[in-house]
Amino acid sequence: IGDTNTCRIEHGYVSMVEADCPDRICIHTKRIDARGGAIICMPNRVVLEITDPEKSRDTPDAVAG
Repeated sequence: IGDTNTCRIEHGYVSMVEADCPDRICIHTKRIDARGGAIICMPNRVVLEITDPEKSRDTPDAVAG
């Protein structure tokens, strides 16, 4: 994700596996799946969230800054 974070999407789960932020809290955050949740890396302004495309047609599926 940009030059700062790496996520893994595998077997229906998403997890953050690398980040160059100082605290690395996002790496230790529990993996998320379609039931909900989010992984947030505040220093790098990265948010991972699984959404239902049928319910969020007007919401962007990716944002980079």
